[in-house]
Amino acid sequence: MAGGAFSDASTLKRAHLYEHRITGFFIFSCIVGALGGSLFGYDLGVSGGVTSMDDFLIEFFPHVYERKHAHLAETDYCKYDDQILTLFTSSLYFAALISTFGASSLTKNKGRKASILAGSISFFVGAVLNAAAKNIAMLIIGRILLGVGIGFGNQAVPLYLSEMAPAKIRGAVNQLFQLTTCLGILIANLVNYGTERLHPWGWRLSLGLATVPATLMFIGGCLCPETPNSLVEQGRIQEGRLVLEKVRGTRNVDAEFDDMIEASREAESIKNPFQNLFIRKNRPQLIIGALAIPAFQQLTGNNSILFYAPVIFQTLGFGSEASLYSSTITSVALVLATLISMAFVDKFGRRAFFLEAGAEMIFCMVAMAIVLAVEFGKGKQLSVGVSVFMVIVIFLFVLAYGRSWGPLGWLVPSELFPLEMRSAGQSIVVCVNMLFTAIVAQFFLVSLCHLRYGIFLLFGALIALMSCFVYYLLPETKQVPIEEIYLLFEKHWFWKKVVAPENNGSGTHV
Repeated sequence: MAGGAFSDASTLKRAHLYEHRITGFFIFSCIVGALGGSLFGYDLGVSGGVTSMDDFLIEFFPHVYERKHAHLAETDYCKYDDQILTLFTSSLYFAALISTFGASSLTKNKGRKASILAGSISFFVGAVLNAAAKNIAMLIIGRILLGVGIGFGNQAVPLYLSEMAPAKIRGAVNQLFQLTTCLGILIANLVNYGTERLHPWGWRLSLGLATVPATLMFIGGCLCPETPNSLVEQGRIQEGRLVLEKVRGTRNVDAEFDDMIEASREAESIKNPFQNLFIRKNRPQLIIGALAIPAFQQLTGNNSILFYAPVIFQTLGFGSEASLYSSTITSVALVLATLISMAFVDKFGRRAFFLEAGAEMIFCMVAMAIVLAVEFGKGKQLSVGVSVFMVIVIFLFVLAYGRSWGPLGWLVPSELFPLEMRSAGQSIVVCVNMLFTAIVAQFFLVSLCHLRYGIFLLFGALIALMSCFVYYLLPETKQVPIEEIYLLFEKHWFWKKVVAPENNGSGTHV
Protein backbone atom coordinates (compact mmCIF):
# COMPACT_ATOMS: atom_id res chain seq x y z
CA MET A 1 0.00 0.00 0.00
CA ALA A 2 1.23 3.46 -0.88
CA GLY A 3 0.29 4.67 2.57
CA GLY A 4 2.62 2.12 4.11
CA ALA A 5 0.85 1.46 7.40
CA PHE A 6 3.39 -0.28 9.58
CA SER A 7 1.78 -1.44 12.81
CA ASP A 8 2.98 -4.96 13.54
CA ALA A 9 3.33 -4.93 17.31
CA SER A 10 5.70 -7.92 17.19
CA THR A 11 8.39 -5.69 15.72
CA LEU A 12 8.08 -3.22 18.58
CA LYS A 13 10.12 -3.45 21.76
CA ARG A 14 7.91 -4.55 24.66
CA ALA A 15 4.37 -4.12 23.37
CA HIS A 16 3.53 -7.82 23.56
CA LEU A 17 4.33 -7.81 27.29
CA TYR A 18 1.81 -5.12 28.24
CA GLU A 19 -1.08 -6.30 30.42
CA HIS A 20 -4.29 -4.61 31.52
CA ARG A 21 -7.81 -5.16 32.78
CA ILE A 22 -10.67 -2.67 32.48
CA THR A 23 -11.27 -1.46 36.03
CA GLY A 24 -13.86 0.83 37.55
CA PHE A 25 -11.08 3.20 38.56
CA PHE A 26 -9.91 3.44 34.95
CA ILE A 27 -13.43 4.04 33.60
CA PHE A 28 -14.15 6.72 36.20
CA SER A 29 -10.85 8.51 35.54
CA CYS A 30 -11.40 8.63 31.78
CA ILE A 31 -15.04 9.69 31.88
CA VAL A 32 -14.40 12.48 34.37
CA GLY A 33 -11.21 13.53 32.62
CA ALA A 34 -13.05 13.73 29.30
CA LEU A 35 -15.45 16.35 30.64
CA GLY A 36 -13.03 18.97 29.33
CA GLY A 37 -14.45 18.35 25.87
CA SER A 38 -17.83 19.62 27.02
CA LEU A 39 -16.40 23.15 27.32
CA PHE A 40 -15.29 23.17 23.71
CA GLY A 41 -18.51 21.56 22.53
CA TYR A 42 -20.90 23.79 24.45
CA ASP A 43 -19.24 26.89 23.09
CA LEU A 44 -19.19 25.53 19.52
CA GLY A 45 -22.91 24.88 19.76
CA VAL A 46 -24.09 27.92 21.66
CA SER A 47 -22.30 30.75 19.82
CA GLY A 48 -23.94 30.20 16.42
CA GLY A 49 -27.41 30.03 17.95
CA VAL A 50 -26.91 33.16 20.05
CA THR A 51 -25.62 35.20 17.10
CA SER A 52 -28.81 34.34 15.17
CA MET A 53 -31.16 35.41 18.00
CA ASP A 54 -32.98 38.69 17.36
CA ASP A 55 -32.71 39.87 20.98
CA PHE A 56 -28.92 39.48 20.93
CA LEU A 57 -28.61 41.26 17.58
CA ILE A 58 -30.89 44.13 18.63
CA GLU A 59 -28.79 44.80 21.73
CA PHE A 60 -25.30 44.53 20.22
CA PHE A 61 -25.58 44.46 16.40
CA PRO A 62 -28.74 46.37 15.36
CA HIS A 63 -27.47 46.94 11.80
CA VAL A 64 -27.15 43.16 11.32
CA TYR A 65 -30.67 42.73 12.68
CA GLU A 66 -32.00 45.24 10.14
CA ARG A 67 -30.18 43.55 7.27
CA LYS A 68 -31.38 40.13 8.42
CA HIS A 69 -35.01 41.21 8.09
CA ALA A 70 -34.59 43.27 4.94
CA HIS A 71 -35.15 40.29 2.59
CA LEU A 72 -33.24 42.05 -0.15
CA ALA A 73 -31.80 40.01 -3.01
CA GLU A 74 -28.28 41.26 -2.46
CA THR A 75 -28.34 40.06 1.15
CA ASP A 76 -29.22 36.43 0.37
CA TYR A 77 -25.69 35.26 1.13
CA CYS A 78 -24.62 38.33 3.10
CA LYS A 79 -27.19 38.86 5.85
CA TYR A 80 -24.72 38.09 8.63
CA ASP A 81 -21.54 39.43 7.03
CA ASP A 82 -20.21 41.58 9.87
CA GLN A 83 -16.61 41.31 11.08
CA ILE A 84 -17.37 42.47 14.65
CA LEU A 85 -20.14 39.89 14.92
CA THR A 86 -17.78 37.15 13.74
CA LEU A 87 -15.12 38.47 16.12
CA PHE A 88 -17.54 37.51 18.91
CA THR A 89 -17.05 33.90 17.78
CA SER A 90 -13.41 33.96 16.65
CA SER A 91 -11.91 35.97 19.56
CA LEU A 92 -12.26 32.88 21.74
CA TYR A 93 -10.07 30.84 19.42
CA PHE A 94 -7.40 33.50 19.08
CA ALA A 95 -7.22 33.53 22.91
CA ALA A 96 -7.02 29.73 23.01
CA LEU A 97 -4.21 29.86 20.47
CA ILE A 98 -2.07 32.12 22.67
CA SER A 99 -2.93 30.49 25.99
CA THR A 100 -1.90 27.01 24.90
CA PHE A 101 1.79 27.88 25.30
CA GLY A 102 1.25 28.71 28.95
CA ALA A 103 -0.75 25.51 29.21
CA SER A 104 2.19 23.55 27.81
CA SER A 105 4.52 24.65 30.59
CA LEU A 106 1.90 23.96 33.26
CA THR A 107 1.01 20.56 31.77
CA LYS A 108 4.64 19.47 31.63
CA ASN A 109 5.80 20.75 35.02
CA LYS A 110 2.69 20.40 37.18
CA GLY A 111 0.77 17.71 35.34
CA ARG A 112 -2.28 17.26 33.15
CA LYS A 113 -4.65 17.84 36.07
CA ALA A 114 -3.27 21.32 36.73
CA SER A 115 -4.14 22.48 33.22
CA ILE A 116 -7.61 20.94 33.46
CA LEU A 117 -8.29 22.85 36.69
CA ALA A 118 -6.88 26.15 35.39
CA GLY A 119 -8.94 25.86 32.22
CA SER A 120 -12.18 25.23 34.09
CA ILE A 121 -11.72 28.32 36.29
CA SER A 122 -11.01 30.63 33.35
CA PHE A 123 -13.96 29.25 31.39
CA PHE A 124 -16.30 29.75 34.37
CA VAL A 125 -15.35 33.42 34.76
CA GLY A 126 -15.71 34.01 31.02
CA ALA A 127 -19.20 32.48 31.00
CA VAL A 128 -20.31 34.76 33.85
CA LEU A 129 -18.98 37.84 32.02
CA ASN A 130 -20.74 36.89 28.78
CA ALA A 131 -24.06 36.30 30.51
CA ALA A 132 -23.82 39.70 32.25
CA ALA A 133 -22.48 41.62 29.23
CA LYS A 134 -23.71 45.19 28.78
CA ASN A 135 -21.54 46.10 25.80
CA ILE A 136 -19.40 44.52 23.10
CA ALA A 137 -16.22 44.99 25.17
CA MET A 138 -17.63 42.78 27.96
CA LEU A 139 -18.63 40.20 25.37
CA ILE A 140 -15.16 40.06 23.86
CA ILE A 141 -13.37 39.95 27.25
CA GLY A 142 -15.64 37.12 28.32
CA ARG A 143 -14.93 35.27 25.09
CA ILE A 144 -11.18 35.70 25.63
CA LEU A 145 -11.44 34.11 29.09
CA LEU A 146 -13.50 31.28 27.60
CA GLY A 147 -10.74 30.87 25.03
CA VAL A 148 -8.08 30.60 27.70
CA GLY A 149 -10.13 27.87 29.35
CA ILE A 150 -10.48 25.97 26.08
CA GLY A 151 -6.77 26.41 25.33
CA PHE A 152 -5.83 24.77 28.65
CA GLY A 153 -8.50 22.07 28.41
CA ASN A 154 -7.74 21.08 24.82
CA GLN A 155 -4.04 20.98 25.63
CA ALA A 156 -4.41 18.63 28.59
CA VAL A 157 -7.46 16.40 28.04
CA PRO A 158 -6.38 14.52 24.86
CA LEU A 159 -2.97 13.87 26.47
CA TYR A 160 -4.64 12.72 29.68
CA LEU A 161 -6.87 10.22 27.88
CA SER A 162 -4.14 8.87 25.57
CA GLU A 163 -1.76 8.32 28.50
CA MET A 164 -4.37 6.66 30.70
CA ALA A 165 -5.59 4.27 28.00
CA PRO A 166 -4.13 0.82 27.23
CA ALA A 167 -2.78 0.66 23.67
CA LYS A 168 -5.47 -1.73 22.41
CA ILE A 169 -8.36 0.62 23.22
CA ARG A 170 -6.58 3.98 23.11
CA GLY A 171 -8.56 5.10 20.06
CA ALA A 172 -11.93 4.57 21.72
CA VAL A 173 -10.85 6.08 25.04
CA ASN A 174 -9.32 9.17 23.47
CA GLN A 175 -12.54 9.76 21.58
CA LEU A 176 -14.35 10.33 24.86
CA PHE A 177 -13.02 13.87 24.37
CA GLN A 178 -14.83 14.09 21.04
CA LEU A 179 -17.95 12.47 22.52
CA THR A 180 -18.22 15.03 25.32
CA THR A 181 -17.52 17.76 22.75
CA CYS A 182 -20.40 16.50 20.60
CA LEU A 183 -22.72 16.13 23.58
CA GLY A 184 -21.81 19.70 24.55
CA ILE A 185 -22.79 20.88 21.05
CA LEU A 186 -26.08 18.96 21.18
CA ILE A 187 -26.97 20.29 24.63
CA ALA A 188 -26.09 23.84 23.54
CA ASN A 189 -28.41 23.57 20.53
CA LEU A 190 -31.22 22.26 22.70
CA VAL A 191 -30.62 25.11 25.17
CA ASN A 192 -30.71 27.64 22.32
CA TYR A 193 -33.92 26.11 21.01
CA GLY A 194 -35.52 26.69 24.41
CA THR A 195 -34.03 30.08 25.29
CA GLU A 196 -34.83 31.59 21.88
CA ARG A 197 -38.42 31.93 23.14
CA LEU A 198 -37.39 33.76 26.34
CA HIS A 199 -37.47 37.43 25.38
CA PRO A 200 -35.38 39.52 25.76
CA TRP A 201 -32.87 37.67 27.94
CA GLY A 202 -32.83 34.12 26.59
CA TRP A 203 -29.41 34.59 25.00
CA ARG A 204 -27.96 35.47 28.43
CA LEU A 205 -29.16 32.15 29.82
CA SER A 206 -27.59 30.31 26.85
CA LEU A 207 -24.21 31.92 27.47
CA GLY A 208 -24.43 31.69 31.27
CA LEU A 209 -25.13 27.97 31.30
CA ALA A 210 -21.55 27.47 30.12
CA THR A 211 -20.72 27.64 33.84
CA VAL A 212 -22.20 24.14 34.22
CA PRO A 213 -19.60 22.21 32.15
CA ALA A 214 -16.88 24.41 33.67
CA THR A 215 -17.99 23.39 37.17
CA LEU A 216 -18.15 19.71 36.20
CA MET A 217 -14.67 19.92 34.69
CA PHE A 218 -13.28 21.52 37.88
CA ILE A 219 -14.83 18.85 40.11
CA GLY A 220 -13.58 16.14 37.76
CA GLY A 221 -10.09 17.62 37.76
CA CYS A 222 -10.03 17.44 41.55
CA LEU A 223 -11.18 13.81 41.65
CA CYS A 224 -9.10 12.31 38.84
CA PRO A 225 -5.62 10.86 39.40
CA GLU A 226 -2.64 12.26 37.50
CA THR A 227 -1.45 10.10 34.59
CA PRO A 228 1.41 7.64 35.34
CA ASN A 229 3.42 9.14 32.46
CA SER A 230 3.19 12.63 33.93
CA LEU A 231 4.05 11.44 37.44
CA VAL A 232 7.17 9.69 36.13
CA GLU A 233 8.04 12.80 34.11
CA GLN A 234 7.81 14.87 37.32
CA GLY A 235 10.13 12.46 39.15
CA ARG A 236 7.36 10.89 41.26
CA ILE A 237 8.43 7.40 40.21
CA GLN A 238 6.87 5.24 42.90
CA GLU A 239 3.60 7.15 42.79
CA GLY A 240 3.56 6.73 39.02
CA ARG A 241 3.91 2.97 39.31
CA LEU A 242 1.14 2.73 41.91
CA VAL A 243 -1.24 4.69 39.70
CA LEU A 244 -0.29 2.56 36.68
CA GLU A 245 -1.01 -0.65 38.62
CA LYS A 246 -4.34 0.74 39.76
CA VAL A 247 -5.35 1.96 36.30
CA ARG A 248 -4.28 -1.29 34.58
CA GLY A 249 -5.82 -3.51 37.26
CA THR A 250 -2.67 -5.63 37.63
CA ARG A 251 0.70 -5.52 39.39
CA ASN A 252 2.39 -6.97 36.30
CA VAL A 253 3.17 -3.62 34.62
CA ASP A 254 6.97 -3.96 34.41
CA ALA A 255 7.18 -3.75 30.61
CA GLU A 256 4.96 -0.68 30.29
CA PHE A 257 6.56 1.01 33.29
CA ASP A 258 10.05 0.37 31.87
CA ASP A 259 8.98 2.12 28.67
CA MET A 260 7.79 5.09 30.73
CA ILE A 261 11.07 5.26 32.66
CA GLU A 262 13.04 5.10 29.43
CA ALA A 263 10.90 7.82 27.86
CA SER A 264 11.30 9.97 30.99
CA ARG A 265 15.09 9.67 30.90
CA GLU A 266 15.00 10.73 27.26
CA ALA A 267 12.80 13.66 28.23
CA GLU A 268 15.20 14.79 30.98
CA SER A 269 17.98 15.16 28.44
CA ILE A 270 15.88 17.61 26.42
CA LYS A 271 16.36 21.17 27.65
CA ASN A 272 14.14 22.86 25.04
CA PRO A 273 11.24 20.60 24.00
CA PHE A 274 9.91 23.11 21.45
CA GLN A 275 13.30 23.23 19.71
CA ASN A 276 13.41 19.44 19.85
CA LEU A 277 10.29 19.31 17.70
CA PHE A 278 12.37 20.38 14.70
CA ILE A 279 15.16 17.81 14.85
CA ARG A 280 15.26 15.19 12.12
CA LYS A 281 13.83 12.22 14.03
CA ASN A 282 10.79 14.24 15.13
CA ARG A 283 9.93 15.89 11.81
CA PRO A 284 7.19 13.38 10.86
CA GLN A 285 5.39 14.04 14.16
CA LEU A 286 5.77 17.79 13.66
CA ILE A 287 4.49 17.76 10.09
CA ILE A 288 1.67 15.23 10.52
CA GLY A 289 0.56 15.73 14.11
CA ALA A 290 1.33 19.34 14.92
CA LEU A 291 0.75 21.04 11.56
CA ALA A 292 -1.19 19.11 8.93
CA ILE A 293 -3.91 17.27 10.87
CA PRO A 294 -5.04 20.14 13.16
CA ALA A 295 -5.12 22.52 10.18
CA PHE A 296 -6.93 20.03 7.97
CA GLN A 297 -9.51 19.35 10.70
CA GLN A 298 -10.73 22.94 10.43
CA LEU A 299 -10.38 23.19 6.64
CA THR A 300 -12.96 20.43 6.18
CA GLY A 301 -15.56 23.17 6.65
CA ASN A 302 -17.39 21.28 9.38
CA ASN A 303 -16.81 23.81 12.12
CA SER A 304 -18.16 26.51 9.81
CA ILE A 305 -21.39 24.53 9.80
CA LEU A 306 -21.26 23.99 13.58
CA PHE A 307 -20.46 27.65 14.35
CA TYR A 308 -23.06 29.06 12.04
CA ALA A 309 -25.61 26.29 11.48
CA PRO A 310 -28.53 28.48 12.65
CA VAL A 311 -27.12 31.40 10.65
CA ILE A 312 -26.66 29.26 7.52
CA PHE A 313 -30.17 27.85 7.74
CA GLN A 314 -31.65 31.32 8.27
CA THR A 315 -29.58 32.65 5.37
CA LEU A 316 -31.07 29.89 3.22
CA GLY A 317 -34.60 30.89 4.18
CA PHE A 318 -35.41 28.77 7.23
CA GLY A 319 -37.29 30.54 10.01
CA SER A 320 -35.59 31.24 13.33
CA GLU A 321 -37.03 28.22 15.17
CA ALA A 322 -36.62 25.97 12.12
CA SER A 323 -32.95 26.93 11.82
CA LEU A 324 -32.25 26.08 15.46
CA TYR A 325 -34.15 22.80 15.06
CA SER A 326 -32.15 21.93 11.94
CA SER A 327 -28.84 22.68 13.65
CA THR A 328 -29.90 20.38 16.50
CA ILE A 329 -30.30 17.60 13.92
CA THR A 330 -26.67 18.11 12.83
CA SER A 331 -25.60 17.87 16.47
CA VAL A 332 -27.36 14.53 16.82
CA ALA A 333 -25.46 13.34 13.74
CA LEU A 334 -22.19 14.34 15.41
CA VAL A 335 -22.96 12.32 18.56
CA LEU A 336 -24.01 9.24 16.56
CA ALA A 337 -20.88 9.45 14.42
CA THR A 338 -18.61 9.66 17.45
CA LEU A 339 -20.20 6.53 18.95
CA ILE A 340 -19.61 4.72 15.64
CA SER A 341 -16.00 5.83 15.59
CA MET A 342 -15.43 4.80 19.21
CA ALA A 343 -16.83 1.34 18.49
CA PHE A 344 -14.74 0.62 15.40
CA VAL A 345 -11.65 2.86 15.23
CA ASP A 346 -9.46 0.36 17.10
CA LYS A 347 -10.68 -2.42 14.82
CA PHE A 348 -10.50 -0.80 11.38
CA GLY A 349 -7.87 1.82 12.15
CA ARG A 350 -7.43 5.56 11.73
CA ARG A 351 -6.62 5.57 8.02
CA ALA A 352 -9.76 3.68 6.98
CA PHE A 353 -12.01 6.17 8.74
CA PHE A 354 -10.17 9.17 7.28
CA LEU A 355 -10.39 7.88 3.72
CA GLU A 356 -13.90 6.41 3.70
CA ALA A 357 -15.47 9.44 5.38
CA GLY A 358 -13.43 11.83 3.23
CA ALA A 359 -15.08 10.49 0.06
CA GLU A 360 -18.54 11.03 1.58
CA MET A 361 -17.66 14.57 2.69
CA ILE A 362 -16.48 15.54 -0.81
CA PHE A 363 -19.76 14.25 -2.30
CA CYS A 364 -21.82 16.23 0.24
CA MET A 365 -19.95 19.47 -0.37
CA VAL A 366 -20.37 19.17 -4.15
CA ALA A 367 -24.09 18.36 -3.71
CA MET A 368 -24.61 21.44 -1.51
CA ALA A 369 -22.83 23.67 -4.02
CA ILE A 370 -24.90 22.37 -6.95
CA VAL A 371 -28.21 22.85 -5.12
CA LEU A 372 -27.33 26.39 -4.07
CA ALA A 373 -26.08 27.28 -7.54
CA VAL A 374 -29.33 26.10 -9.15
CA GLU A 375 -31.97 26.84 -6.53
CA PHE A 376 -30.84 29.71 -4.31
CA GLY A 377 -30.30 33.43 -4.72
CA LYS A 378 -31.91 36.46 -6.33
CA GLY A 379 -34.23 36.95 -3.39
CA LYS A 380 -36.04 33.60 -3.53
CA GLN A 381 -36.14 31.13 -0.69
CA LEU A 382 -35.58 27.41 -1.01
CA SER A 383 -38.62 25.20 -1.48
CA VAL A 384 -39.60 22.73 1.23
CA GLY A 385 -38.26 19.78 -0.75
CA VAL A 386 -34.91 21.43 -1.45
CA SER A 387 -34.65 22.60 2.17
CA VAL A 388 -35.19 19.04 3.43
CA PHE A 389 -32.56 17.80 0.97
CA MET A 390 -30.08 20.40 2.27
CA VAL A 391 -30.67 19.32 5.88
CA ILE A 392 -30.12 15.66 4.88
CA VAL A 393 -26.89 16.48 3.02
CA ILE A 394 -25.56 18.52 5.96
CA PHE A 395 -26.58 15.65 8.29
CA LEU A 396 -24.62 13.15 6.17
CA PHE A 397 -21.63 15.48 5.98
CA VAL A 398 -21.53 15.92 9.75
CA LEU A 399 -22.02 12.16 10.21
CA ALA A 400 -18.92 11.55 8.06
CA TYR A 401 -16.85 14.26 9.75
CA GLY A 402 -17.91 13.05 13.19
CA ARG A 403 -16.37 9.62 12.70
CA SER A 404 -13.20 10.82 10.99
CA TRP A 405 -11.63 14.28 11.09
CA GLY A 406 -13.58 15.30 14.20
CA PRO A 407 -12.34 12.71 16.71
CA LEU A 408 -9.23 11.60 14.83
CA GLY A 409 -8.05 15.18 14.50
CA TRP A 410 -7.43 15.07 18.26
CA LEU A 411 -6.64 11.36 18.67
CA VAL A 412 -3.85 10.96 16.12
CA PRO A 413 -1.73 13.98 17.20
CA SER A 414 -2.08 13.03 20.89
CA GLU A 415 -0.59 9.58 20.27
CA LEU A 416 2.22 10.53 17.86
CA PHE A 417 4.58 12.49 20.12
CA PRO A 418 7.19 10.86 22.42
CA LEU A 419 7.08 11.86 26.09
CA GLU A 420 9.94 14.36 25.90
CA MET A 421 8.02 16.54 23.47
CA ARG A 422 4.42 15.55 24.21
CA SER A 423 3.36 18.73 26.02
CA ALA A 424 5.18 20.96 23.55
CA GLY A 425 3.78 19.01 20.62
CA GLN A 426 0.23 19.19 21.95
CA SER A 427 0.64 22.94 22.37
CA ILE A 428 1.49 23.28 18.69
CA VAL A 429 -1.49 21.05 17.86
CA VAL A 430 -3.88 23.25 19.85
CA CYS A 431 -2.23 26.42 18.54
CA VAL A 432 -2.58 25.41 14.88
CA ASN A 433 -6.09 24.05 15.48
CA MET A 434 -7.23 27.25 17.18
CA LEU A 435 -5.52 29.44 14.56
CA PHE A 436 -7.41 27.78 11.72
CA THR A 437 -10.59 27.61 13.82
CA ALA A 438 -10.35 31.37 14.37
CA ILE A 439 -9.60 32.05 10.70
CA VAL A 440 -12.54 29.94 9.56
CA ALA A 441 -14.83 31.52 12.17
CA GLN A 442 -13.75 35.04 11.25
CA PHE A 443 -13.91 34.72 7.49
CA PHE A 444 -16.55 32.07 6.73
CA LEU A 445 -19.50 34.46 6.58
CA VAL A 446 -17.66 37.00 4.42
CA SER A 447 -16.52 34.11 2.18
CA LEU A 448 -20.11 32.86 1.97
CA CYS A 449 -21.12 36.38 0.99
CA HIS A 450 -18.55 36.73 -1.81
CA LEU A 451 -17.90 33.14 -2.97
CA ARG A 452 -21.52 32.08 -2.47
CA TYR A 453 -21.98 28.39 -3.30
CA GLY A 454 -18.30 28.26 -4.36
CA ILE A 455 -17.22 28.14 -0.71
CA PHE A 456 -18.51 24.55 -0.53
CA LEU A 457 -16.61 23.58 -3.67
CA LEU A 458 -13.48 25.02 -2.07
CA PHE A 459 -13.99 22.89 1.06
CA GLY A 460 -14.59 19.83 -1.15
CA ALA A 461 -11.27 20.39 -2.95
CA LEU A 462 -9.45 20.78 0.37
CA ILE A 463 -10.92 17.50 1.67
CA ALA A 464 -9.67 15.74 -1.47
CA LEU A 465 -6.18 17.12 -0.77
CA MET A 466 -6.35 15.95 2.85
CA SER A 467 -7.40 12.45 1.80
CA CYS A 468 -4.35 12.19 -0.46
CA PHE A 469 -2.13 13.29 2.44
CA VAL A 470 -3.58 10.58 4.71
CA TYR A 471 -3.29 7.88 2.04
CA TYR A 472 0.37 8.50 1.30
CA LEU A 473 1.84 9.88 4.53
CA LEU A 474 -0.06 8.72 7.63
CA PRO A 475 1.07 5.38 9.13
CA GLU A 476 -1.52 3.30 10.98
CA THR A 477 -1.24 3.75 14.76
CA LYS A 478 -4.01 1.49 16.03
CA GLN A 479 -3.03 -0.72 19.00
CA VAL A 480 0.58 0.49 18.99
CA PRO A 481 1.81 1.48 22.52
CA ILE A 482 2.10 5.24 22.81
CA GLU A 483 5.77 5.15 23.84
CA GLU A 484 6.68 3.03 20.78
CA ILE A 485 4.84 4.84 17.99
CA TYR A 486 8.02 6.61 16.89
CA LEU A 487 9.17 3.22 15.51
CA LEU A 488 6.45 3.40 12.84
CA PHE A 489 8.23 6.24 11.07
CA GLU A 490 11.47 4.25 10.85
CA LYS A 491 9.65 1.65 8.70
CA HIS A 492 7.33 3.94 6.69
CA TRP A 493 8.08 4.07 2.96
CA PHE A 494 8.57 7.86 2.98
CA TRP A 495 9.30 8.94 6.56
CA LYS A 496 12.17 6.47 7.01
CA LYS A 497 14.15 8.64 4.59
CA VAL A 498 13.32 11.74 6.61
CA VAL A 499 14.21 10.35 10.05
CA ALA A 500 17.36 8.54 8.92
CA PRO A 501 20.45 10.09 10.62
CA GLU A 502 22.44 12.37 8.35
CA ASN A 503 26.12 13.05 8.94
CA ASN A 504 26.73 16.77 8.98
CA GLY A 505 30.44 16.50 8.33
CA SER A 506 31.60 16.81 11.93
CA GLY A 507 30.92 13.29 13.09
CA THR A 508 27.53 14.13 14.63
CA HIS A 509 24.04 13.45 13.45
CA VAL A 510 21.32 15.96 12.69
